[in-house]
Amino acid sequence: MKVALTLEEINTGVTKKFKLKKLVPCQHCKGTGAKDGSAAETCPDCHGSGVVMRTQQSFFGMVQTQTVCPRCGGEGKIIKDRCPHCSGDGVVYGEEIVEINIPAGVSEGMQLSVEGKGNAGKHNGYNGNLLVLIEEVPHKDLVRDENDLVYNLLLTVPQAALGGAIEIPTLDGAVKLKIEPGTQPGKMLRLRGKGLPELNTNRRGDMIVNVSVYIPETLSRDEKQALEKLQTSDHFQPTQSIKEKLFRKFRSYFD
Repeated sequence: MKVALTLEEINTGVTKKFKLKKLVPCQHCKGTGAKDGSAAETCPDCHGSGVVMRTQQSFFGMVQTQTVCPRCGGEGKIIKDRCPHCSGDGVVYGEEIVEINIPAGVSEGMQLSVEGKGNAGKHNGYNGNLLVLIEEVPHKDLVRDENDLVYNLLLTVPQAALGGAIEIPTLDGAVKLKIEPGTQPGKMLRLRGKGLPELNTNRRGDMIVNVSVYIPETLSRDEKQALEKLQTSDHFQPTQSIKEKLFRKFRSYFD
């Protein structure tokens, strides 16, 4: 069974309820497989043990082997008068509401085994397990990188130049992040412990904030004139050290 989870649900863990089609105990025979509540009888071949001994000739002489009783299938009992609703199996196909607890920190493609939530066992035997395949719903603002979360912060040119406080969305609510004056595009900022929890531990990932700067595509006449004046300002010309720093960062992408 597939379960789609949001990052918010993965962050805290969640309880989910589902209506499943599966084998359930037959209500007419109460799961026994016997008609009208009649009791099962001890298998005459294995005398209730569920196994029989077989003797056969081999190169080393007579060899005894223990095998599952073919008459009762290893159950040790047989039903002479079978329930007509389940053909003596004690189970029928039906629906059941299943509640499962999914822990925090699961990830895409992970498979969880939920004990006892699978098909009902024949003749009131043990229930099987339910296998749950985890899927992640894409988040509108955040990208998951293992237990880290990545957020692309888009600044205006004045914000990047002047700096200030910016609100960053996290799974635990918005937090304020200080932007230093002169912040360059491509700078990575890290918020410790604001990522996703690691499954079955107390550790958490981080929030990685990637800084981007928006350059306007269209400008009014006044805006163009203002930028043309700033274009000749010394502070709007990159120094040699800044050029070298940005080139080193650019070259690191190819290393």
